Amino acid sequence: MNYIYLLINIAVIFFPLVLSFDKKVHFFSKWKFIVPAILITGIVFLIWDLLFVKLNVWSFNPDYITGINLWGLPLEEILFFLTIPYACVFIYECLNVYFPKNGLQKYSLALSNLFLGLCIAILFFGYRYWYTVINFGFLFVVLAYVEYVNSKLRFMFRFYRAYLVALIPFYIVNGFLTAIPVVIYNNKENLSFRVGTIPFEDHFYLMSLLLMNIYLYEWFKSRAIK
Repeated sequence: MNYIYLLINIAVIFFPLVLSFDKKVHFFSKWKFIVPAILITGIVFLIWDLLFVKLNVWSFNPDYITGINLWGLPLEEILFFLTIPYACVFIYECLNVYFPKNGLQKYSLALSNLFLGLCIAILFFGYRYWYTVINFGFLFVVLAYVEYVNSKLRFMFRFYRAYLVALIPFYIVNGFLTAIPVVIYNNKENLSFRVGTIPFEDHFYLMSLLLMNIYLYEWFKSRAIK
């Protein structure tokens, strides 16, 4: 049972890694862009993770982890920030290659404004909870930057499509992590509203994680083209 979280990480990355050599997507040829994107984003989220452990926002069930710790976090939690982003960016690239037409293009700015408004509303009502405040505050900053400061990279219509598809494996993986539970949430630090066993905030945690990875991935690609 100590290997549950580790096995979940392996399961998440197994098929995306194997299918990275698909002749049409050629995802392996883009590793030089995805690796730095994952590492930079991972550092930010690991600092966030450490802070949340210190603040007792969440903790890890010792019955389902190996007990190997690095920088105060379980090895499996560190791997999470490698396996999940890799799988999600793989989904993003596959959708772009196999379905180049995207009907969300004309609605992406409206969607971003909707999410920015949602962030402001939730920050207003949930200012007492650490997870809620940091989660929606971070998403607001990243999303506002990508839409209104960044003027050259336009990819949000592709991002929203990938996010919607990524929610399917998200419900499976996070469902396991929160139902067993591997990750134990302190409900005094969140809105205490769950979709099944998954905290409401987790949906937007995924959005922030995926958005930062894809922005950096696209940025590194654009630099290479220049």
